Amino acid sequence: MTEQPLAVRGMTVTLDGRPVLRQVDLDVFAGEFVTLLGPNGSGKSTLVRAAIGLVPMASGTVELFGTRLEHFKDRARLGYVPQRSRAVAGVPATVQEVVMSGRLAHRRFFGGRTKADVRAVDAAISRVGMATRTRSALSELSGGQQQRVMIARALASEAELLVMDEPTAGVDHDNQESLAELLGGLVHDGASVLLVAHELGPLRPLIDRAVVLQDGTVAYDGPVDSLIGEDHAHVHPHGGRPHLPEGLGGEGIWR
Repeated sequence: MTEQPLAVRGMTVTLDGRPVLRQVDLDVFAGEFVTLLGPNGSGKSTLVRAAIGLVPMASGTVELFGTRLEHFKDRARLGYVPQRSRAVAGVPATVQEVVMSGRLAHRRFFGGRTKADVRAVDAAISRVGMATRTRSALSELSGGQQQRVMIARALASEAELLVMDEPTAGVDHDNQESLAELLGGLVHDGASVLLVAHELGPLRPLIDRAVVLQDGTVAYDGPVDSLIGEDHAHVHPHGGRPHLPEGLGGEGIWR
């Protein structure tokens, strides 16, 4: 039986004395593409960061590939793509150096880079279309190119679960389409994806399930087409509540 990449139960997170998440449950199954939606401040980024151990939980449990988070050691199975503003701030490294950092989980203590590391890095850079910029400094690249590099870093780890925090933010439509094509190929090859989004755009056809957070709780978990009746990708609340499918008590419209 295939191990479930991510299972969150009863997650509660408090930051600066304020509850950000309250009793959140979240599943990502093998080969599944799940997107987290919700207004700003709903807890989306906090949820994914807590799920991989970057933010402490007040209560609840997380399992990665069937192992409790506090005991999970096989970090190579997990690829994290943070928000671009957080990831690239003050980074003087080249594209190749940044992507090579994604191989650290594969190395022995004090071990140097191996031929396998170089092959994986070259393949990841090529897959995101940045093979001609390997020696460029990250700061020289456009926003879309920087995001590709951060994705390549996750790919270099040969991760089975990709956790991505708003990878399309500030990225033009062409780069969003390139990202959608890339992620579609990864899911086809067996990867699982948990992606925080502000809008869906070209990613929409890839999504198996949408989870909407509002005020730190799960307001909806189900098919994306049931969540948004019209062809709108934005998820800004109007009237203070999400537009939920009939029978779920939704009021107002999300655009």
